[in-house]
Amino acid sequence: MLSLKKPLFVCILLVSLLAALTIGNAFTLSEKAVSTPIQIPISERDRVYTADQTSNTISVINPATNTLLGRISLGNPRPNVLSPLYRGELNVHGLGFSPDHRTLAVISTGSNAVTLIDTATNAIKGTIYVGRSPHEGFFTPNGEELWVAVRGEDYISVINPKTLKEIRQVKVANGPGMIMFSSDGSRAYICSSFTPELNVINTRSYQIEKRIPVISPFSPNIAITPDDSEVWFTHKDVGKVSILDTQTLKIKTVLDTGSITNHVNFVDNSQGKFAYVTVGGLNQVKVYQRDPILRMVTTIPVGELPHGIWPSGDGTRIYVGLENGDAVDVIDTVKQRRIQRIPVGYMPQALVYVSNAVPTGDGRENLESPKKLLTHNIGLKSPNQGKAIANVTIRDVGELDGLDLLVLGLRPNQEYGLYFVGNENKSPEMITALRTDAKGNGMGQATGTLRERLLSSISSKAKFSQLVVAPRNAQNPVKEAVLVVLEPCC
Repeated sequence: MLSLKKPLFVCILLVSLLAALTIGNAFTLSEKAVSTPIQIPISERDRVYTADQTSNTISVINPATNTLLGRISLGNPRPNVLSPLYRGELNVHGLGFSPDHRTLAVISTGSNAVTLIDTATNAIKGTIYVGRSPHEGFFTPNGEELWVAVRGEDYISVINPKTLKEIRQVKVANGPGMIMFSSDGSRAYICSSFTPELNVINTRSYQIEKRIPVISPFSPNIAITPDDSEVWFTHKDVGKVSILDTQTLKIKTVLDTGSITNHVNFVDNSQGKFAYVTVGGLNQVKVYQRDPILRMVTTIPVGELPHGIWPSGDGTRIYVGLENGDAVDVIDTVKQRRIQRIPVGYMPQALVYVSNAVPTGDGRENLESPKKLLTHNIGLKSPNQGKAIANVTIRDVGELDGLDLLVLGLRPNQEYGLYFVGNENKSPEMITALRTDAKGNGMGQATGTLRERLLSSISSKAKFSQLVVAPRNAQNPVKEAVLVVLEPCC
């Protein structure tokens, strides 16, 4: 009797082992959603997505050729959204994806929307509206729930991605910024945009396991290392990155990374284990070796205001969204240098790399033609060799133009204006005003028929044709200028 049952026993054992391997594989995929623990060669089936906040689009890139395939439109471009918003989304900002890589979750901060998109067809599966100003969202490792950080509130919205319904709210510190999960799904790590603490959530009880004090109240981005040993999260307001030990739940160290530290992500490849941090105020990506000792190994220059960042499946490339460059920079992680730039939509924020997003077909369904967008960047510097700098970005968004001004290193807590000085016989015109923060940094915006008038004047050789930053209500902005265009642009 035993000899007859033995083959059956062996079969049952083999089936059990295969099931265990399958479960293990599922968790491997979920870990990929957090970082890069396995080697998946770059292929035509992979996709890079950017959330374009000003054009309200999702840009879709083929990383095998580093080409823009097209865009998914979720709403009208800013500023053409000032009337009541009955349709479409506003401020397309955050991105996450399911562990099976078949669903992209898009968070729109202005319309409180979570839009689910089929990665194979680029078709919208549905939209869920949540609380005030959601910021980022991510799926649990088993794919059964989508957690969305509702930054304008004090909770996480937990969504069933199949029914497209919110099934619960998890109370956390005010202003949750982003969520990342441990690879086994037992913990969620949540940073805050308004409260100086990191919350660790038990995902089975949905209760806060620990509140961890941190150095500043503005942490917009969080990531977990491939081996689950550390959680890195950025402090955009003070230009730092904190590193949490997941075993002790204590902060191991705080890195001084630089002004407007945006996002962080990881690469494990043949050269070692690294962390990449986008530093918007310096137009740099800082690279840190994580093992055997933590140290910065290099700084890679990139385009204007680097923001979102994500590695390829094999860790040989990392992709960086340029918020003011309206493009994606591609970095070779073996040679540690930028190798290519890909134009995308206006003002890319979050960026994700999704391996095998398109299992069949060419993945071009429901994409708008990737027509060239018109973006102009103008740099301003101190006329007396000071350290303050500024960047003006002008975008063609139809009948109107949008202008974004970023200043760094001016006097703290002061009001400044961006002035257009047309000619000797016309008074300077203030285009936009701003107030700097405690570090002397600030942002301003303007809308109007700006592009042709400003660019033609700046690029001309007229003595007084220029943009300047001067104190607000300056009597003579040219003489009182703290920042000027030092070289012709465009």
